[in-house]
Amino acid sequence: MNAYLPELRRQGLLARPAWDLFDRMFEDFGLGLAKDKEWVPSLDVAENEGEYVVTAEIPGLAKEDIDISLSEGLLTIKGEKKQEKKEETDTYHVVERSYGSFSRSLRVPNGVDLGGVKAETADGVLKIVLPKTEEEKTRKIEIN
Repeated sequence: MNAYLPELRRQGLLARPAWDLFDRMFEDFGLGLAKDKEWVPSLDVAENEGEYVVTAEIPGLAKEDIDISLSEGLLTIKGEKKQEKKEETDTYHVVERSYGSFSRSLRVPNGVDLGGVKAETADGVLKIVLPKTEEEKTRKIEIN
């Protein structure tokens, strides 16, 4: 759908606010400016035979800025990306980096060994490993 937006706008089928004129200059280059955009880390969830693995992109965050909780089957990742305070004389024309608090939650499947959950962070990526219980690992489904 996003690929069609510029063409729909050119044909006048999709209106844009007047304040978006400056943003329009960068549209064809894939550099659209985000106004008041909330920063939320991207998540990947994978499963293998023995565990579920959740990875989140958290560039610029220290482990002290992240809070992970698991309650009633809901895994929640919270944190805050703080804006650097600098006294500069430069005038910025484009600022695309986002800052602020975030919270992501996802339902954890049954059969997770809650005592074995581990988390680590390296190179701007948070990795949460949720091991499966023994009965979940060996569960076999028969075909009728």
